[in-house]
Formats: sequence, structure tokens, C-alpha cells
Amino acid sequence: MKIAQVTPLYEAVPPRLYGGTERVVAHLTDALVDLGHEVTLFASADARTRARLVPVRDQAIRLDPAPLKSDLAAHMTLLAEVLKRADEFDVIHFHTDMIHFPFFPRCADKTITTLHGRLDMKDIGTVYERWSEFGLVSISDDQRRPLPRANWKATVHHGMPGDLYEFSAKSAGYLAFLGRISPEKRPDRAIEIATRLNRPLKIAAKVDAADKVYWETVIRPLVEGNPLIEFVGEIGDHQKSAFLGGAEALLFPIDWPEPFGLVMIEAMACGTPVVAFRCGSTPEVIEDGETGFLVDTLEQAVAAAGRAHRLDRAAIRARFDLRFSATAMARRYLDVYGDLLARRPFAAEPVAAAVVPPRLFEDRSFAAANG
Repeated sequence: MKIAQVTPLYEAVPPRLYGGTERVVAHLTDALVDLGHEVTLFASADARTRARLVPVRDQAIRLDPAPLKSDLAAHMTLLAEVLKRADEFDVIHFHTDMIHFPFFPRCADKTITTLHGRLDMKDIGTVYERWSEFGLVSISDDQRRPLPRANWKATVHHGMPGDLYEFSAKSAGYLAFLGRISPEKRPDRAIEIATRLNRPLKIAAKVDAADKVYWETVIRPLVEGNPLIEFVGEIGDHQKSAFLGGAEALLFPIDWPEPFGLVMIEAMACGTPVVAFRCGSTPEVIEDGETGFLVDTLEQAVAAAGRAHRLDRAAIRARFDLRFSATAMARRYLDVYGDLLARRPFAAEPVAAAVVPPRLFEDRSFAAANG
């Protein structure tokens, strides 16, 4: 099968540091190649992939030092390149939310779009009603709740290569928080849980510009005033095995409808249990009492973190291998592609120049919070 993978351009593929969508695209693309398919990745030139790479920008946007740059212009160039080559592929798999819809109506039946962000925002529903011919994939069943009547084709949970992170049979006794410093991720809850247990907490997290006030006024005083808390900063994949593998439990104290939460399966790959608040996708990812604990209150979270060491770390890793490997994810997507091709007419109409709308979304308007 000839498959195009189209990724956002904000991070490298895979990201050098924090980043979810582009990391998933990297794992999916390589797994599809390993399964024998002809895959083309449209991404920035700094991508590392086993697929054929079509570079559409010299480097990912976030780490580009240029002081002035246009996210929208970069993604318009990306879509124009995909459109020019659209006839080369059996399936075009978009990970760019909705921005490609006005460009690709003539070949919507050969596209699939995975939505990676939250969908409970104003105006989003109108878009998916207007361009209902585009088939959609959710990354959790919970993600669909704001748009139950959208053109959903499947839910495919994320996966990652089994050899990317090392299994750790024993922890070093600390709790871990990994992700982003933001109000919806609730690092303050993680700090309180660790403090109540008198247990060390290591925080490896990115601080976005939009969250700097929250960091400076809420979280930083809690970190600097507590000898149990260590702020590590942002880390990359090569550091996660040691960080997550050494943790007695990963704290995932979110307070928003997280569409998936990649860090949960990263921890599981290391054998580390997850203590997660029952919110968004967490009940679909965590098997309560097996790979971690689902909680509803801070008191329950404290109790769960205190007994997380009793869970079988080897069994947690085995559940990761069964449910969340990159190969398992790729096979589920191949089922989606097969269904898509089975519904296509025998003689598909050639892709002509699409009508470009006179107005496009503002910069970053399609980059919903991806965790």
C-alpha cells in the first residue's frame, strides 16, 4: 500500500524534546514501513524516519531560532506539496486537524484524519459538519464526546516501539511527573501528593510561554519551598527510560479531558505504574489495579501512590507490549485504511487543482492542545 503521512510542523519527527503528535506520527510511519508498506512522510527536513521523506520546511518551527516566522505559511506550503502528489498514494493520512479540508474535497475518499487534540471548543463542530466527507479517527473514545455525530471511522490508541524505553524491574523510590507545566496538567496536585506521603517527587516538564505566569506564581514557589521536590526541566526520549524507570509511580493528576496522554504508556513501557485522575481518556488507558490506579480525589490519589509499589512491574510492561506497541497501532490503522479503500469507487476521479478558499484560519488555529 502506498501511504502518505502528513504531520504538523511544530516539532521535529520525532520531537527532540516535548511533543506528542509528531512523536506518534514518527512511530506509526516507521512501523508501517517495517510491515512492508511504501510510506512517504511530509515533514520538516530534520525528521528521522525509515520512510521516504518529503521535506517541506528546513526545520521544525518550535526550535527554529528565526525571530519572525509564519506557522500558517509553513502549513500552506505543506498542504500544497501533498496536493501536488496526491495521485501517487492509495491513502493520505493527515494529522493536521482540520486545516486541509478546504484543499482536498476532490479526494476526500482517499484521506483519513486523526484528531490529536481536544474537541470541546467553540466553532470546531461547525467545521466537521461542513466538511463531513472527511473520515476521522479518534485517539480515544472519550475524545469523541463533544462531536458524537462527526464522521468517525475508528478509535486507534497510540503506540510506540517496544525497544524505545527500557524496562526497570525496580524503582529508585521517587514519584514522577512528566509533561507540561500548565493548569490543566495539575503539577500542584502532584506536589501535594508527594508532600503528604513525604516522598521525593521529580518533575520533568516543559514550560510554554503561555504558562510562564502560572509557573512563576503558582508552581515555582511550591518547588523552591519544598525539599522533597526536584524540578528537572524538559527531557527527551533518551532520558525517559532512566527518569520513568526509576519512579515508583508516575503521577498523572490531570484536570481536563486529555484525549490520550502519551506519557502514561511511556511509563508502562518502563514497568512503572500510573496514578491517574479519572478524566478524559485515562479509563481507556489504565487498567485499575493492574497497570496503575484510577482516582477521583486527592485523598484517593495519595492512597494509590502509597501502594503503587505493590503492582507487578513486569506485568505492566507485558500489558504495554500487548496493547500499546507501535506495531499494534500500525495494524489497527491498516484496518482503517483497508476499510477506506474498500469503499472507494473503482475509477476514482483524478485530483484536479483544488479551489483554495479566499480566507484561511489564523496561524496555529488548528493546533489544539495536544497534551
